[in-house]
Amino acid sequence: MTTPAGTRRPGRLASWRYALTTTNPPAGVPVDELDGVTRWLVVTRAAVLPMTLGAGLVAGLLAVRYPGFSWLDLVLAVIGILAAHLANNLMNDLFDTSVGTDTGTYPRALYAPHPILSGLVSRRTLGSAILATNLLDLAILVVLTARRGWPVVAFALGGFLLSVAYTAPPLRLKKIGLGEPDVLVVWGPLMIGGTFYSATGSLPWQVLVASIPYGLLCTTVLMGKHVDKIPYDAPSGTNTLPVLLGERRALRVTLGMMVAFYVVVALGVVVGALPWPALLALLGIERLVRAWPYMTGPRPDEPPKDFPVWPLWYAAVAFVHLRRPVALLVAGLFLAAVFNVSIG
Repeated sequence: MTTPAGTRRPGRLASWRYALTTTNPPAGVPVDELDGVTRWLVVTRAAVLPMTLGAGLVAGLLAVRYPGFSWLDLVLAVIGILAAHLANNLMNDLFDTSVGTDTGTYPRALYAPHPILSGLVSRRTLGSAILATNLLDLAILVVLTARRGWPVVAFALGGFLLSVAYTAPPLRLKKIGLGEPDVLVVWGPLMIGGTFYSATGSLPWQVLVASIPYGLLCTTVLMGKHVDKIPYDAPSGTNTLPVLLGERRALRVTLGMMVAFYVVVALGVVVGALPWPALLALLGIERLVRAWPYMTGPRPDEPPKDFPVWPLWYAAVAFVHLRRPVALLVAGLFLAAVFNVSIG
């Protein structure tokens, strides 16, 4: 395939930026004409990596003034969780294709090119990328374990097993309504708690409490995505939590999680799990108010103009909501770190 005559191709920086913000290649550019960076940004779904980077920032900002803090260990841990997220995305695509979940008519191949089904990469190349990212994580694990001890292994192994079990047989947690709790645990206590421990060598209870609101927000994105996929998942027996609850109740639960983020942040400050500048995150309620009618109203029959991830709708609303309170939370924790406002 070639680019249609008269179509202006975007430059490489524009192409990378588009892939990083939409999970898609630029419109009108066939997959076989993509440059290598854009190709792998799409294959790895790098657009969702800010969710993991946010977890690393939350952990790092909580840890930076804590006794025993090490910049080297923090950087290694953040690289480790980002590589783990990449590996998780790649494994999900490989396993879901292998068991027949991902097809040309399933949303995964509709909102963005599927790595295998679209011809972006071969199964063998995808498997090699999975091996490479996991080897990188293993190398980081060895270094951090030597520096911080066996708890690093527990965090890493727990995250790896939950990532594999999400889609891979025999557990396939996504298929039995446990995929959403899986994400809550991974993006909350495992990522934030594990990164904090790696950076400091200790893990106070306050950090585990502080990880809960962030995990809740990440789970709202998955809940929205699985609501969008109910018409596809229910007939195939993929019993995600929204399939089990039904669309209306699942959306109510998702909204409840969004509200719970703000409540738990406030409670976290009250009990000393978060420094008081974290209350800046409450200004994100304005974004919640704007998202509310979209989450309580019906999906549009057709995608809005230039909407890049159709047929996802509620997932996009949840992701747009997530960005504001997360940025404000990180800003609040940054101020607490600069002015030495401690937790506990």
